[in-house]
Amino acid sequence: MSEQEKGKISVETENIFPIIKKWLYSEKDIFIRELVSNACDAISKLKKVSLSEEFDGGTDYKIELSFDKDKRVLIIEDNGIGMTTDEVKKYINQIAFSGATDFAKHYQNAENKAEIIGHFGLGFYSCFMVSNKVTIETKSYKKDEKGVLWESESGTDFIISSIDKEIRGTKISLFLDTDSGEYLDKWKLKDLVKKYCDFLPVPILVDGEKANREKPLWSEEPSKVKPEDYKDFYSYLFPFSGEPLFHIHLNVDFPFRLQGILYFPKITHELDAAKNGIKLFCNHVFVSDNASELIPQFLTTLKGTIDIPDLPLNVSRSYLQNDPLVKKISNHIIKKVADRLADDFKKNREEFQKNWNDISIFVKYGMLTDEKFFDAVKDVLIFKNSEGLFCTLNEYWEKNKEKNGNKVYYANETEMGSVYMDLLKSQGLEALLVDSRIDSHLIQHLETKNVEMRFQRVDAELADQVVDKDANPGVVDSDNKTETDRILDFFKSTITKEGVEIKAESLKSADVPAVVLMPEFMRRMSEMNSMFNREDTKNLFRNHTLLVNTASPLVKSALQEFNGANKEKGEKIAQVIYDLALLSAKAMSEQEISEYTKRTSQFLADILSKN
Repeated sequence: MSEQEKGKISVETENIFPIIKKWLYSEKDIFIRELVSNACDAISKLKKVSLSEEFDGGTDYKIELSFDKDKRVLIIEDNGIGMTTDEVKKYINQIAFSGATDFAKHYQNAENKAEIIGHFGLGFYSCFMVSNKVTIETKSYKKDEKGVLWESESGTDFIISSIDKEIRGTKISLFLDTDSGEYLDKWKLKDLVKKYCDFLPVPILVDGEKANREKPLWSEEPSKVKPEDYKDFYSYLFPFSGEPLFHIHLNVDFPFRLQGILYFPKITHELDAAKNGIKLFCNHVFVSDNASELIPQFLTTLKGTIDIPDLPLNVSRSYLQNDPLVKKISNHIIKKVADRLADDFKKNREEFQKNWNDISIFVKYGMLTDEKFFDAVKDVLIFKNSEGLFCTLNEYWEKNKEKNGNKVYYANETEMGSVYMDLLKSQGLEALLVDSRIDSHLIQHLETKNVEMRFQRVDAELADQVVDKDANPGVVDSDNKTETDRILDFFKSTITKEGVEIKAESLKSADVPAVVLMPEFMRRMSEMNSMFNREDTKNLFRNHTLLVNTASPLVKSALQEFNGANKEKGEKIAQVIYDLALLSAKAMSEQEISEYTKRTSQFLADILSKN
C-alpha cells in the first residue's frame, strides 16, 4: 500500500459540521448542486486546456451519478481535469476551508439559513450534511501523475494516499448517513439534477440515463432563435401556463454580464401580480426561484430566467440588497422592458391594444412603483374610452380639454350603462374607463404628474355641461319660493337619512329624476380600501349628496301629490326616486336592497288597490 499522509485541517473548525447540519438540514439537497457544479467546472477547465495541450482519455465529457443501495453509497464522477496530490491539498484542505473559523463564530447562533450556504467555501463540504464518510479518487490529466485518494469521516481529519487510477477525472463517494437514504433513488436524483443543473453544458447521467437538457435557450444568439423555440422553452420551464404574450431576450456583455429570457404571461387578476416566476441562475446553475431582491417587485409578475455569472452561486438577500452590480442590472432590465413596450406600441399598436387587458396590471403596477419605468412608458399607457376605443391620456386630453374645461372624466367599466354615463354622453362628452382597483391609485399618481389636468369621476359630481344653468327656477309663490325651492324643501322633509345632503338643480336631460353623488376623495378612498375591507367601503357611502333633477316630470308629479290631497303618496314617490338613485350608484347594501324591494312592492300594491 502506498504511503499515507494524515492531517487535521484546523482544531478551531471542529464545530463547523454540527452547525452545517443544524442550520442547513432543510436545504441539504443543495449538496447535489455543489458537487455536480464542481464536476462541470473540472470539465470546463479541461476544455480550455484542450485548446493548447494534448492529453489522454478523449473528449467524451460527462458527469455520472450512480449509487449502491446495499452499501448506501452515492457516487458522483466526472472525466474532467482531475487533481494532483498538491492540488487536493490546496483545493480541498486549504481553499475550501479559508475563513472557516469566521464562519463558525458568525453563524453558530444564526437564524438565516440562506446566508450560510456558499459562504467560506462550503460548497464541497456540503456533502457532509448527508454523509458519515466521503472519499475522493482523482487523477490529473497531466501525464505521469498518479491517482490520489482523499478520505474523511469528519471533514476535519483526513487521509491522503496514492492509488492506481487509470482514467483522469474525479470520483466522489458519499457514504450516506441513516437520515439520507432518499438519495439512493434514481427519480429523486433526476429531479434534483433537473432542478439545479438542467442547463449545465455537459451531459449528466443518472444511473445511465441522461437527466439534463444541457443548453439553455438564453445562451443562444437572439437573432438565431425562432419564435416557436421561445414558446417551447416557456412551456418547458412553466408547464400548463398557456402561451406567453411576448418575450424579451437579455444578452449583455458590458458593463456587466447578463443573459436571460423574460416572458410576459397573461395576468388576468391583480393577485397574479404577487406571484414570482423568475428563476435566478449563475453560470447556468439554478440558484433560486425568488429573484425579488434582484429586480423591482413589479417585474416579478413576469416569468422566465436571469443568468448572472458574476454573482456568487449561493447568494444571500443581504448580499443582493447591498451589491451595486444588482442595482445596475435592475435598471437595465427595467429599461429593456420599457423599451419593448414602447417599441410594440409604436410598431403594432393594434396588437398592443389586443394584449392590453393581459399586461395592463403589470404596466400600471410598475408605473406606481418605479419612477424610471413611469417616465419610459407614460406615453403608451392606454385606456378604453366611453366610445369603446383605446386612447392614450394625451390623446384624450388633446381631443377633449376645451369642451371638458380641463377635466378628465373617468368611470368604472361597470358604469358604461349608468345614468351618469348617459348624462355625459347626452352632451357629447366622453370618459376614460378604468377597470381595476389599482386604477384608483394610478389616477391619483397621474394627477401629481399632470398638474394641468383635473381628474373627475362621473359619479363624484356632475359635469357642468349636463346642468341646465339657464333653466327657469319657476314662478315665485306667496312665500317667495320658486318651484326649485319647493322641490328642495319637499325632499329635505322626506329624505331625513343621516349624512345625506340634498340639492336641487335642473339637468339638460329630463329622463333622470335624481342621482347620488359622492365626493371625489371619498370615492377614491372607498375603491382603494375595498380590496382590504368591504365594510369600510359600505360605511363610506353613508355620506353623500342626493341631487334632485327639477326638470324631471316624475319629480314634479311627486311634488304635486305632496302639495295636494295625497301627501303620503308624494313622500313614497320621493323615497322611490331616492332608492333608484342609490341603486344606480351601487350604494345599497344587501339589507337595504331587501328593504327597498319590500317597500316598493307595498307601494305598487297600494296604488293598484286605490285604482
